[in-house]
Amino acid sequence: MKVVVVGGSGNVGSAVLRALAGESAVDDVIGVARRRPDPGTAPFDSARWLEHDVGLPAPAPQDQRADPLLAAFDGADAVVHLAWQIQPNRDRNRLRRTNVDGTARVAAAVARAGVPHLVVASSVGAYSPAPDDRPHAEDWPTGGVPTSHYSVDKAAQERVLDDLEARHPDVVVTRVRPSLVFQPDAGAEVGRYLLGPLVPRAPLAARVLPVVPLPAGLRFQVVHADDLARAYLHAVLRPAAARGAFNVAADDVLTAPDVAGVLDHGRWLALPPGALRRALALAWWARAVPTDPGWLDMAMQAPVMDTSRVRAELGWAPRHGARDALESLVRGIARREGLASPPLHPGR
Repeated sequence: MKVVVVGGSGNVGSAVLRALAGESAVDDVIGVARRRPDPGTAPFDSARWLEHDVGLPAPAPQDQRADPLLAAFDGADAVVHLAWQIQPNRDRNRLRRTNVDGTARVAAAVARAGVPHLVVASSVGAYSPAPDDRPHAEDWPTGGVPTSHYSVDKAAQERVLDDLEARHPDVVVTRVRPSLVFQPDAGAEVGRYLLGPLVPRAPLAARVLPVVPLPAGLRFQVVHADDLARAYLHAVLRPAAARGAFNVAADDVLTAPDVAGVLDHGRWLALPPGALRRALALAWWARAVPTDPGWLDMAMQAPVMDTSRVRAELGWAPRHGARDALESLVRGIARREGLASPPLHPGR
């Protein structure tokens, strides 16, 4: 079985490569990345690599044979599309070229190459705001949170997949909609992208924070990257059952006291979300942090997801609890853990 992983060098991609490497039915893996990881180190040594940026314009129709994606996709049983950029979030055109136009280019190449199955990394961020905390299934609207660039692009990506399904009903399209994805190997990357160079990491390791300020009403879901990777693997191996969308998250929903317990000793200060948003917007405007306030908007408005479908139809269940996954990420951030790929490398 041949599987192509587009965006195989990042947080989710590294975990998917580990899962594919352990599956005997998969005997050929091609990784596609804008910047090639070290192919001599695990898990990247389990794949053949194509260095290519899906955010680049596709070749003209008369030059389609020169499209490297077509060559990579030739004879593939499944393409797993994970490529996504969240930084630089001040350059919206650049992000959209990779996130939305890149997805459209991959989808078009899948159709032209005759690949029967496309598995795409969507997100809880694709969903429209929810007014309550009850679990919502995959039929909840995917209109996104309009003040979050990540959410807006995830919703736009869903429309790209709608178009692919309408034009090519023979292609099985799987939309994996995970919660936040954590693993220790992503510690350096998450710290760099969301905290920036001015926020110290040492207090996370020492657990010496006197109090943890958090927005009142915070609740969110997470999934360990290796658990999520098994959901991708189940989808790849069971295409007949994998058509449509699948929410993926650990069993427990985390709240502010849970986060405070992981970061320190459970002491936390409830802040009005509006006041915290204004402070975050000011810090982002001053370039003190790389995280724009849209991330807070999405965190406070995204729905709690019902994961019944992925369990019933793909036979998936998490092996890590949400708190365990969060603890592993915090350790990874404090220690600046990573892997030998450009997005995950601890030395960047």
